[in-house]
Amino acid sequence: ATLAAIPPLLRAVGSLAGTGVVARIAADEFERSIAALRERYGARRTVRVFYEIWHTPLMTVNGRHMINDVIRLCGGSNVFAGLPTLTPVVSLEGVIAAQPEVVLGGSSATSPDEFAAQWRRYEGFVKLRNVNAMFVDPDHIQRQTPRILEGARTVCGHLEKIRASRR
Repeated sequence: ATLAAIPPLLRAVGSLAGTGVVARIAADEFERSIAALRERYGARRTVRVFYEIWHTPLMTVNGRHMINDVIRLCGGSNVFAGLPTLTPVVSLEGVIAAQPEVVLGGSSATSPDEFAAQWRRYEGFVKLRNVNAMFVDPDHIQRQTPRILEGARTVCGHLEKIRASRR
């Protein structure tokens, strides 16, 4: 459920598979990389994030989901972190009321352009008019494996673009 849980699992699987040295190296590198992202982005101005895991119905993640860990790592705040369900269905009205600065996601699209186009349909809503929709490869963030590091780098980069556009 957390980024911190990945390195111990890598070490345990490596030990069971007889590849403990390789697993320890991979786990240590994962920990160093996460720490570097935290150091670089964690204290920056908070960006309000809506993370979409699916578009129809509109689904997101709460504060107990590993994706929320990534958002926090990058200095973001998940607008639906407080919901009780791990992957709740939310309404468009709920997203509007939550006032995100950015929509991140990608599972319901095959490309960054397709993902952004899904959200451009809502530009008629004043509170969504200036909200960017930015693609995150679902293979890099929706799997609890070391590749989530690639997803984290993408999320951190997207949030940094939002910060830069608000200056």
